[in-house]
Amino acid sequence: MKKLGKTFWIAIGVGALFFAILVILSSVLQLGERLATIHVYLAYAFYAVSVILFYILVLRPLFLIIFSPTFSMDSLFSEEDNARKNFHMYRKVGKNLMTEDYLSEDEKASIEASLGDPIQLKQSLGVIFDKTIKKELNKIIISHAESVFLSTAISQNGRLDSLAVFTINLKLIKELVLKCGFRPSYPALGRLSFNVLTSAVIAESLEDINFNELFPNKGLNALSEIPFLKTITGSLAQGVGNALLSLRVGIICRNYLFMNLKGTPKASIRKLAFAEAITLLPGVLAESVKKFPSRLKSIFEKVF
Repeated sequence: MKKLGKTFWIAIGVGALFFAILVILSSVLQLGERLATIHVYLAYAFYAVSVILFYILVLRPLFLIIFSPTFSMDSLFSEEDNARKNFHMYRKVGKNLMTEDYLSEDEKASIEASLGDPIQLKQSLGVIFDKTIKKELNKIIISHAESVFLSTAISQNGRLDSLAVFTINLKLIKELVLKCGFRPSYPALGRLSFNVLTSAVIAESLEDINFNELFPNKGLNALSEIPFLKTITGSLAQGVGNALLSLRVGIICRNYLFMNLKGTPKASIRKLAFAEAITLLPGVLAESVKKFPSRLKSIFEKVF
């Protein structure tokens, strides 16, 4: 049953990525057909650029994630047996972390002193994760959530929002994996792929959000009917929703990466991710709002 569950999530992940690629291909072909009516070589140039971007934004991150090493997630072993089983990986992760600038000299010394003992090394890595690594990974997660907010709050096209959310979240997972030097297990990647696809699909559907339904107060309804305010409030609502989903994807990925160290159950990871995303969202919005005014020009140009 456990093996079937792993196979199921791997299949779900492959299917989600395949579906996302089909959506991207469909969008490229549709736009290419429109450009071909202007000039056939314009369409060819667009296809060439699309292939390059597809490699940079989709294929390369996927390859980097898939071919990174991983922890074994076998819970049949006791903590001591599991630590010994993964000792080689712990040493590799520890040595990778010792090259990072964000670790203090004391933390690096703690890892170096523990390299000969699997139990002590696992405990040292767990403490450093809670104290330092988690904060560093959160910086990456927050940065990408800000990018999602700004991109989708300004964009007025649901399909573009969907593509932006998909590529930014994929890049987020890639950077978290590269930062740690290892990836989650394949079943965990399957779950993450499903979450990334779901976020992209929701991003496209948020284009049709109805501000009046969200805030039924008559005064707010009257304000939302003012043309430029209606555009801005709708765009901001889309950006907030997409940023929250992006935070959740990043937090789930971060927790999957260190699940073997912390002993966190898979079910708890998914349940707690949304609550943590809610706590990080205000900071994302505050930082994004600082960058937002300079990017409102395109929205006002569209309205007026």
